[in-house]
Amino acid sequence: MSDKPSVPDRKPLSPAAQRALAEAEARRQSAAAHAEVTPKELQGPKGPEPTRYGDWERKGIASDF
Repeated sequence: MSDKPSVPDRKPLSPAAQRALAEAEARRQSAAAHAEVTPKELQGPKGPEPTRYGDWERKGIASDF
C-alpha cells in the first residue's frame, strides 16, 4: 500500500501555463538568491512598519497620516 494520498487525474497544463509556472519559479529562485538580511532597527517603532500601515504611535499617542 502506498503512503501517498491518491491524487485525482488533472487536466494537462497548456504551454502558456507551463511557461508561466517556469517563469514564476525562476523569479522565486532569483529573489531568494538576491535576498538581503535587513539589519536590526535600533529604537524604532514596535510592531508593523508605521509608514506602511499608516499609524505612528509615540508615548501612547497615535497619529495617522
